[in-house]
Amino acid sequence: MERFKGALVVGFLRLFACLPFAVAQRMGAAVGWLMYLFPNREREVTRINLQHCLPELDSAARAQLVRQTMMQSGRSFAESACAWIWKPEKTLSLIKEVEGEHLLHEALADGKGVVAITSHLGNWEVLNHWYCSRCSPVIFFRPPKLKAIDDLLRQQRAQLGNKVAPSTREGISMVMREVRQGGAVGIPADPEPALKSGEFVPFFGIQALTSKFVPNLLKGGEARGLFLHCVRLEDHSGFKVIVEAAPEAMYSTDAQTAVASMSSVLERYVRQWPSQYMWSMKRFKKRPAGEQEWY
Repeated sequence: MERFKGALVVGFLRLFACLPFAVAQRMGAAVGWLMYLFPNREREVTRINLQHCLPELDSAARAQLVRQTMMQSGRSFAESACAWIWKPEKTLSLIKEVEGEHLLHEALADGKGVVAITSHLGNWEVLNHWYCSRCSPVIFFRPPKLKAIDDLLRQQRAQLGNKVAPSTREGISMVMREVRQGGAVGIPADPEPALKSGEFVPFFGIQALTSKFVPNLLKGGEARGLFLHCVRLEDHSGFKVIVEAAPEAMYSTDAQTAVASMSSVLERYVRQWPSQYMWSMKRFKKRPAGEQEWY
């Protein structure tokens, strides 16, 4: 059954990748719209997260944002299918604007390790190609459950000669070693970690368990930190890549200070492009002692 599911999903991905980009995006948005109309886990988690994180919205505005978020998620799925199947050069042609690229070049020339920090905002698969076209980083990722999808992504995410590291003990060691040796890595910082691997810090005014992995790599200035995001242009014609230097507080030896600083930057990006964030992720699954579970 797992092999059948994997083959079915890969087949859908290849189908989307056969379409012109604009058509694939529209079909993805249509899938997202249908997911908004009918009850499902993604819609419910999105609704719960937005209810807690943006309480200032009235019910009509929140429902509208849920719909927009689901449609943007559908676009992200279709775009990612294209990015996984296409040649990287074709995907890179969709990047119309880049802001702050000089910061990446300066960090790479510094001789220290470079830690690129991103989140599930916009399209991180397109961002992967852009980042890997500028250097040869190790890309840290959480493997999908279906083996067929995992096999596809391990191959496609390394098309430009870079390496990939799963979120296992071996993968973590691989990332740490690369940074110590002055190499570059890319890490999504918003998935919820294990309790021992994170700190509860504010995210949209709510205590959210947030990974200490990135701040530990930067601690004391041992590596250079950069935030990288790839957001969808308003006319859906392509993407804008944004590079920003990590704030000084992220280099603090105090874990709470460093993790809170990172969370604050991520929140700022999500507030600017709220519908492009993957609100369907159970970002607040683990709660501080005594708090009620959300999901």
